[in-house]
Amino acid sequence: MNIEATPDVEPMKPGWIGRVGRLAAPFIGLFLVIGIFTAVEPQAFASVRNAQTIAVQTVVVGIGAIGMCFVIVSGGIDLSIGSVIALASVTGALTLDAGHAPTSALLVAAGTGMACGLLNGGLVTALRIPPFIVTLGMLGIARGLAKLLAGNQRIAPPPESVGWLEGFVDKTPEPTWLLTAPAAWCLLVIAVIAGLVLRRTPFGVHVVAIGSSESTARLCGVAVRRTKIIVYLLCGLGAGLAGAVTLGRLGVGDPTTAVGLELQIIAAVVIGGASLSGGEGGILGTMIGAFMLSALSAGCTLAGIDNSVQEIIIGGIIVAAVTIDGIRQRRHRV
Repeated sequence: MNIEATPDVEPMKPGWIGRVGRLAAPFIGLFLVIGIFTAVEPQAFASVRNAQTIAVQTVVVGIGAIGMCFVIVSGGIDLSIGSVIALASVTGALTLDAGHAPTSALLVAAGTGMACGLLNGGLVTALRIPPFIVTLGMLGIARGLAKLLAGNQRIAPPPESVGWLEGFVDKTPEPTWLLTAPAAWCLLVIAVIAGLVLRRTPFGVHVVAIGSSESTARLCGVAVRRTKIIVYLLCGLGAGLAGAVTLGRLGVGDPTTAVGLELQIIAAVVIGGASLSGGEGGILGTMIGAFMLSALSAGCTLAGIDNSVQEIIIGGIIVAAVTIDGIRQRRHRV
């Protein structure tokens, strides 16, 4: 009796059409949002002033999303980023209130975020606690610490001490040839650098490898623990810088700011094509996702749509993006 050998079945790899579709999806979503609100509010939404507003609004979410992109691509998650942004804004405001320069406040805010990120990464790797649990705990710790340091009130440093930070996020900057806030241009530079790091350096390759298969990456000699710690450190740095930008926009350190902002930041990364399973994602898509959310927020405000509706829309977008990603992942395993 002849027994024919059954050929090995390999997972179906995505074709070029799927890859192009995945890259084009964030752009399609952005153009759709811009087209809808341009039709609804043609004069207000398509104005230069509104474009400047959207650019400034993108900075906080965009900086946070860059760090979050590294975390999600590595297969992790950081739910604490909104609370860390609030804590960084409070520590920065306290630094200004103590008479130090805005540059010192920026460094303190960044250091605050990096300390929280280092703690998150250390607990995830050393104790092997799921990132969801670790960062959920940090969400409460950072928010509570921000309220404790601020005495459950806003920290309002002298107006003249915030001048440099306020100018950094001013939508009508000096000199006028900048067209928009210096913070928006800095976001663009940070995004380019982060994109090169993720795609063109050994560290970026290791991040993607860990997200694709941590066990395989470890067998290939990747320093998994060290890479994960650096990833959460970068996310914390992004949160700290976003906290400094928030301080410049508000002029005060508010321990209650950025509540729920982690939802928008995660949404920006997911809309940009990242998989919550890890191993996929990019900075370009993340920036398009962040810009799309800012355009959505600005359009809803101009159209008089309530904030609660915006939250419903963002939540629905996340569910839809994750569902599509899950379907795609299952198809590739067939």
